[in-house]
Amino acid sequence: MTLALFDVDGTLTTQHTWKALMVGFARQGLKRGTHRAFLALHYPLYMLHKLGLLSQETFRRRWAGDLAWYFRGLTAAQLAPVLAAALDFLQQHWRPEGLARLREHLAQGHRVVLVSAAPEPLLQVIGRALGTGHIVGTRMEQRGRVYTGRHVPPVCIGPAKAQRARAYVRAQGWQVDWTTAHAYADAISDLPLLELVGRPAVIAPDPQLQAVAQQRGWPVVAPTPAKTAQ
Repeated sequence: MTLALFDVDGTLTTQHTWKALMVGFARQGLKRGTHRAFLALHYPLYMLHKLGLLSQETFRRRWAGDLAWYFRGLTAAQLAPVLAAALDFLQQHWRPEGLARLREHLAQGHRVVLVSAAPEPLLQVIGRALGTGHIVGTRMEQRGRVYTGRHVPPVCIGPAKAQRARAYVRAQGWQVDWTTAHAYADAISDLPLLELVGRPAVIAPDPQLQAVAQQRGWPVVAPTPAKTAQ
């Protein structure tokens, strides 16, 4: 079987899944206090990242892990309308280049897995919308049926992203030739995932990943220029 691994944020979407999640909670009128606390803590970290004082991977790991705060005290049933609203937001922000590659793999009967730092409940909704039931993301802790507000380490980013993807394939019992497997991503923190396979490609990459891709001869799929009004 042929395997294709897809990052989500920036690769299949032009907007972040975390933003979609926040939009989902806002539309339901939930977690306003959590939202204020989250931004108060994380925007200073974002500024440190932009100043080059905090690596992309470190910043994104903290950000993605703490998204679990939003889930605290909710059941899957209570979360469902939030996730539906988040998906509605993302439906307006798919990246055409990434979506085309994903559909090509599905049409050829390849096994497609979404691998992202996003919370797994959101990834499950995204996966169903895109036609794949296979997802690997950041797991949200539950006690009984209720989310605790904590994530289950590790956050699915950097080396952990590749490790979790490999573990998922092994758990499924799939016989995969990794030298012929595909992976698609957009950020330098995704490098371990791309290095896991024999056929990596980058889609709308950040400058660091683009430099690596050019050095190694990996395919680079640039975003389609927006059409200007005549």
